[in-house]
Amino acid sequence: MYPLLIASRDDICAMNMASYLIAQCGMKEEVYADYAERNITIYSCPYFALMLIDGSALEAEWIDEWLSERMRKRRGNEVNGTGDGSSSGRDDDGISRYINCYIFLSRHRSESNKPTLTSHSTGNFSHASMGGNARELAYTYPSLQKCYMLNLYSNRGKVPNYDIVIEATHHGPTSLAKPVLFIEIGSSEREWSDMDAVSVTCHSLLASIVNFKEYSKKVGVALGGTHYPEKFTNLLIDSDIALASVASKHNLKHIDESMLRQMIAKSIEPVRYIILDWKGLGGEKDRIVNLVSSVEGVEVIKV
Repeated sequence: MYPLLIASRDDICAMNMASYLIAQCGMKEEVYADYAERNITIYSCPYFALMLIDGSALEAEWIDEWLSERMRKRRGNEVNGTGDGSSSGRDDDGISRYINCYIFLSRHRSESNKPTLTSHSTGNFSHASMGGNARELAYTYPSLQKCYMLNLYSNRGKVPNYDIVIEATHHGPTSLAKPVLFIEIGSSEREWSDMDAVSVTCHSLLASIVNFKEYSKKVGVALGGTHYPEKFTNLLIDSDIALASVASKHNLKHIDESMLRQMIAKSIEPVRYIILDWKGLGGEKDRIVNLVSSVEGVEVIKV
């Protein structure tokens, strides 16, 4: 486990989390570069790297390409004997070879302005109105999200006014080659600069990375419920099941066989369950039940 954490300079909440991690972990600046008119700064420590970027995190489809370019340049320098001979491991652009997932630090917005600590995978079940590509889901890392939510829940006493809940899969980026997880604090400017929330979020994330635990034996995709699916959050907290992509009730009309198979295939851990919010399937209930019953090799669970 060596994730790349990503924070946009345009997001005050993301930068608060990034600054906290840099200070807490004694991170050192390793790479500063311009890429397609983007200013990129990378910090590293033994457990993860942190990238600061300009622009929207929802449209950061370019990160794979940038890392690949850094790797190509490094290999070229090694072949040509122009490297500096450093043997310090993950320093400079050599961190690229270790990264196995992307964790985006982000603010969360909602009309309710309710204090919320949340996480979610990314993807678009239909059109792409907030980054990414239409009808494309990002890769998911179910064990990572479960670890994070369990650690967050264990620290809930430090932020008693905050709801702790996952969100259904939504927005970009969608085309990255490694799994994506968004870690968010919301839902207004007050919470984005609440250092108690920042501290709890960052320490929960650090614990999830340093003491990472796999839950790959029981992974499911989830269908139904609201955008903040309480039943699926409780499932993560109270059972040994981890979740890949989650489609809320308002997106069920876009779930056909192709999309359902994409939900299953885009998990880096094998999906063994399709989990239905039985009372949260709305008018699509009969169609969804027939659809999931046709998928071989998975067990359907009703909650």
